[in-house]
Amino acid sequence: MKDYRFGYVLFLALVAAGGGFLFGYDTAVISGTIGQVTRLYHLDVLQQGWYVGCALVGSIAGVAVAGTLSDRLGRKPAMIVAATLFTLSAVGCALCNTFDQLVVYRIIGGVGIGVASIVCPMYISEIAITQFRGRLVSTYQLAITIGFVAAYLANYLLLQWSQGVVAGQGLWHKVLVDEVYRGMLGLETVPALLFFIVIFLLPESPRWLIVRGQDRRAKSIFGRIYRRQEDAARQVDEVAATLQNKEKSDVGYLFSRGIRTALVAGVCIAILGQFMGVNAVLYYGPKIFEDAGLSSGDSLFYQVLVGMVNMLTTVLALLIIDRVGRKQLVYYGVSGMIVSLLLIAVYFSFGELWHWSSLVMLVFFLLYVFFTAVSISAVVWVLLSEMYPTRVRGLAMSIAGFALWIGTYLVSQLTPWLLANATPTGTFVIFAVMCLPYLFIMWRYIPETAGRSLEDIERHWLRRRK
Repeated sequence: MKDYRFGYVLFLALVAAGGGFLFGYDTAVISGTIGQVTRLYHLDVLQQGWYVGCALVGSIAGVAVAGTLSDRLGRKPAMIVAATLFTLSAVGCALCNTFDQLVVYRIIGGVGIGVASIVCPMYISEIAITQFRGRLVSTYQLAITIGFVAAYLANYLLLQWSQGVVAGQGLWHKVLVDEVYRGMLGLETVPALLFFIVIFLLPESPRWLIVRGQDRRAKSIFGRIYRRQEDAARQVDEVAATLQNKEKSDVGYLFSRGIRTALVAGVCIAILGQFMGVNAVLYYGPKIFEDAGLSSGDSLFYQVLVGMVNMLTTVLALLIIDRVGRKQLVYYGVSGMIVSLLLIAVYFSFGELWHWSSLVMLVFFLLYVFFTAVSISAVVWVLLSEMYPTRVRGLAMSIAGFALWIGTYLVSQLTPWLLANATPTGTFVIFAVMCLPYLFIMWRYIPETAGRSLEDIERHWLRRRK
């Protein structure tokens, strides 16, 4: 008999990963609504970028407060806050009357994304068994990709259904037929409410409880994870031992030598990862496909295929991340990203001249999605959730997450401009070039964390300080 209850830990991870599903749905659903909202509200290019990017402004605000919120109130209450914001946003987007109201509710949902993106993987990391931590935290990324697919399918099916419905009137007809983007955005209400309910089944993070001096409660929770009481007690003692260094405040400790290196390295991989093209594909995939000559319906269907490959490849990453290691996945995957990005650039430069069909472009896009999903997308949340000390994990993840969402916002705003002025070819060449500093930072500064406890990773950074 194993010394731990893996089924119980997997249950906790899957519930927390529900925040990832909402993150993915809320992020990807926007791609199928851009054209409708642009026509309905007569948006210019800058307004179109603002519609896409406004939720990211909320995400930036969300990550800015997520660390403090989770460190003071706990990981579980912070997830409840995120679920509430997702629900409010979905209902508001479906029923709002003006473009300004739509933007406000998108920003509210963005705050929920920001909070969930920090708290959910952090919670999973803190309850995970060491040898399975990579794949358990990766369930969060898998849930994001499932959210992508759900959003793409919802967009495609709702659009097809609405085009076959005869004229009518009333609120439901307005939401699901006349202005079907409302149904696409509002459908998120169902999983948001479900996530809100199931969060109450979770215990608080035992590591957070130890930081708060509640060792008895922490030991009780570890006792549900480990079958032997001595193992639960050892976990409490090991976490408590790393908290004995109190010569600095939390902020001072975070910016001390060694720990500061971890913070800066995490910020760099968080922000650079957004300039390697993944969010351009997620947000503007249908537009890019339309620019290649596809109809709006075909472009949405292609986006469904992109989401499916993203999801299935994440399953592969989940299975191998603890065996292959975080760094090796990044080396292999980012190298493949560079090649596939350059192939996409070649298609836009010479595809028409060489009479390549749109299926060739689709293959290149799917290759890019495969390499992205198996590497940076699967690894980033795992690394950010495990590379920081327990005492300042919430604050450190907020800073790194803040950088990540700043990068995401900039990419969402710049991509339409890049596609128009640098051409699609130049845009994808830029994305390929941005992969190079990411590889260097992973090689030079990030340790391999697979198979190491959170406390052992903290000791690694402390040794660097000395």
